[in-house]
Amino acid sequence: MSILINKETRLLVQGITGKEGLYHSELMRAYGTNIVAGVTPSKGGEWVLDEKIPVFDTVQTAMEVTEANASVILVPAKFAFDSIYEAIDAHIPLIICITEGIPAMDMLKIKTILKTSETILIGPNSPGVITPGECKAGIIPGAIAIPGTVGVVSRSGTLTYEVLYAMKGKKIGVSTCVGIGGDAIIGTGFIDMLSMFEQDPDTEKIVLIGEIGGKDEELAADYITTEMTKPVIAYIAGLTAPKGKRMGHAGAIIEGRAGSALQKIELFRKAGVKVAEYPEDIPALL
Repeated sequence: MSILINKETRLLVQGITGKEGLYHSELMRAYGTNIVAGVTPSKGGEWVLDEKIPVFDTVQTAMEVTEANASVILVPAKFAFDSIYEAIDAHIPLIICITEGIPAMDMLKIKTILKTSETILIGPNSPGVITPGECKAGIIPGAIAIPGTVGVVSRSGTLTYEVLYAMKGKKIGVSTCVGIGGDAIIGTGFIDMLSMFEQDPDTEKIVLIGEIGGKDEELAADYITTEMTKPVIAYIAGLTAPKGKRMGHAGAIIEGRAGSALQKIELFRKAGVKVAEYPEDIPALL
């Protein structure tokens, strides 16, 4: 089993006719993902990917014709608000936004819209979601993960890849890996993902990859203490980050001790979470 996506997922790609959209759509389809449609305003009626995938002007039309139930957004930042809003308005169950650099005010508006919607938004600035052997939606390399029983949730794309590759090297498989995105304002956070993994009968353990900045990891530690029954292993990036320097993701903002790697590590350990010193230590802890 898996969370969010599986072999039954019918994916549409918003921005499929762009350079990045076409490139990553080809990789997703080669992996086995069932891409049923693309959406690019004014490009409706065209066909892409060997003339097998139809392009529509709107998400609503694409869903009505193809019964798509998930969307990956691969559009420039200036078009991202409209793309996300359109998908929410069409009541698509799952949106995975790869786009980075979306203005914070745009995301604040999206967060308000999501409060009255049943749509799940992953991202923005997300590497995507992968259920190994079944489906990948986004830009996570398909070859670095194998099917298994460990759920992975991460704020960092690159660290996600490193951890998945290290796990594969020790023949440790993944149920689903979710990159929630590294921006300050995102749709779905750690607690939502931990809850899904807790309820998934085929996920036995969870790996959480966090980093400096924000309070998501602190809130996750509290949630693990009170709500989780499955073991959680964590890695927090940024322990040696120099003070007074901006670095990493837009969400990597530290105020005093709050948001620091040391603070998050301490809270996770108090919650009974094993914390890896380096990403490559995670397989041994699992």
